[in-house]
Amino acid sequence: MTKTCGEALVDLLTKYEVSVVFGIPGEHTLELYRGISTSNIRAVTPRNEQGASFMADGYARVTGKPGVCTIITGPGVTNASTGIGQAYADSVPMLVISSANDSRSLGKGWGRLHETTDLCAITRPMTAFSAMVHHPDELPELIARAFTIFSSERPRPVHIAIPIDVLEMPVDAEWQVCAPSFKPLPDNHSIQLAVDLLGTAERPIVLVGGGAQHASGEVTMLAELLNAGVIASNAGKGIVADSNPLSLGGGIISPAVQRYLGEADVVLAIGTEIGESDSFIYDLPVNGKVIRVDIDSARFNDAFPAAVAVHGDSKTACEMMIAEWQTKGFRCTTRDVAAELKQVLKQQAVELTPVERQHKALLDTLRTVLSDDTVIMGDIAQVVYTATALWKTELPCTWFYPAGFGTLGCAVPGAIGVKIAKAETPVVALVGDGGLMFTVNEVATAVEERLSIPIIVWHNNSFAMIRDGMVKRGIPQIGVNPEAPDFVKLAEAFGCPGIEVCDQESFIDAIAEAFNYPGPSIIVVMEDSEWLRRDAAG
Repeated sequence: MTKTCGEALVDLLTKYEVSVVFGIPGEHTLELYRGISTSNIRAVTPRNEQGASFMADGYARVTGKPGVCTIITGPGVTNASTGIGQAYADSVPMLVISSANDSRSLGKGWGRLHETTDLCAITRPMTAFSAMVHHPDELPELIARAFTIFSSERPRPVHIAIPIDVLEMPVDAEWQVCAPSFKPLPDNHSIQLAVDLLGTAERPIVLVGGGAQHASGEVTMLAELLNAGVIASNAGKGIVADSNPLSLGGGIISPAVQRYLGEADVVLAIGTEIGESDSFIYDLPVNGKVIRVDIDSARFNDAFPAAVAVHGDSKTACEMMIAEWQTKGFRCTTRDVAAELKQVLKQQAVELTPVERQHKALLDTLRTVLSDDTVIMGDIAQVVYTATALWKTELPCTWFYPAGFGTLGCAVPGAIGVKIAKAETPVVALVGDGGLMFTVNEVATAVEERLSIPIIVWHNNSFAMIRDGMVKRGIPQIGVNPEAPDFVKLAEAFGCPGIEVCDQESFIDAIAEAFNYPGPSIIVVMEDSEWLRRDAAG
C-alpha cells in the first residue's frame, strides 16, 4: 500500500525498535505525525524543542538505545541544538529527525517560514553526521548508517533533515532494517602489551568512564586482579560499586584523589576521554604510563597519549586482559591498597569547604531514603559537583550529570526522559535554582505525563559557581544573583505539590510523598537552612 514518506519513515523506525519520540508537532512535520498516529510509537510533547533533545538524551543514557526527536526546521533545530551538543559531548546516541523547507527553496533565501540557508551546517559540528534528504529512497540508507554508528562506534547524535515536499512524496516500497553491526574487537597484540605493562606496575590505577557502562563485572574483576584503585568519571560512576573497597567513586574532582592519581606509575583508562569537565582542572596529574582502552581511536593521541592503545569494545577488552593476566600468572602488588584508599577518602572529607559540608548533609540524608536503583539526574549546580565525589553509587547508569557540555537546565527534562524509559524505576532530579529556571516549563510535561519525579532544588538565589569565581578574581558580582520565583507557588500553578523543607524530617517526608504522587513534586532546600548548617558543623 502506498504511503507518504513520513509514514514510511515511522514504519521503518518501528522496525528499528523505536517506541518513543520526543517533539513538538509543527506545520512542517505533519506527515511524520500522520505516521505516528497509526503506529505503536509514543509521542511525548515537551514545551520547547530544547526539552525534546534533553528528554531524548535522558532516555538514551538510561537505556543505551538512541533517543529520538521529531522537530521542525529552523527554530525547532536551533532550540534542540543545545541538547544535541550535550549528547555529542557525552557520547549519547540520539536520532534527530527534522523537517526542512521545500526542496526547491533550499539555500535560496526566499523568505520561507522557518527558513535557514544551510540547516545541516547548524548541527554538523555536534553530530556524527548531518544529512539533507532529497528523495525518499535515500532514507533507508541514512537511517541504517545512523543505527550502525549507534551500535558499533562511539555513539553520538545524528541529524537527518527532510524537506516538507519530500515528506509528502509517495513510497511504494517496504523499507527494511540493515544487518546488525557490532563493536570492533581488540587485537591480541595490544592486549598482550597492555597486560605486560600492567604486570610491571607497582602503583597501578584504573580510570573508568561511560564507555564501560556495560562492562561493570569485567572492570570490577580486572581491578581486583590488579589490586588497583578505581576512579570513575561522572559517566562511569557505579560501574565499580562504591561499596567495593577499591572504589574512589567519582572523586577525580577532589584534590586528595588527584594527588593519589599523580602517584600512579600505570594508568589504565577504560572508556573515558579523561575530560577536564570531570576534574575541573586543565592539567590532571597523570604522570604514569597510560593504557587507553577505547572504541574511539582519536583518544589515543590526545592530551593523554597512550603508551599502549587498545582499540575496541571495553567489555571484550577487559575479558581478554583478565584471561591474559591469568594465563601469564602475574601477581598483583601486595600493598594494602584498600587501606590507602580509605585514607584518601578520609582526607577528601577533611578538605570539604563549609558549603560542600552542607551539600554532604543533604546528600547523606537523601542516600538513606533512596534505593540503589534510583536514578539521579543532576543539573549543572554546585551540590551536584559535590555529589560526583560523595554520592555513593552502587549500579551503573544510575547517576547522570552531563558534565561535558555543562548545560544548565538539563536535569528536569533529562529526568522525564529517564522516567519515560523506566516507568517503574525511581527517578530524582537534582537541580539548582538558577538551572531550574532554564527549563522549568518542562514541569508541565511531567504533569501531563503523570511522572512521579521529585525535583530537589538547591536554592541559593545565585549562579553560585560563577559568583564565587567573580569573588575570587575581585570582579564585581554582575548578573550572578538573579531573583528566583516562589517555587512553591510555581509548583501549585503547574498543578503539582511544592514544599520548602525546614528540617531533615520534613525533607525525608517530602521525598516519600513525592514518590507516591502521580506527577512531579518540587522540593526546595535553602542553602542557608539552619538544619544543613547544623548538620555540616556537627
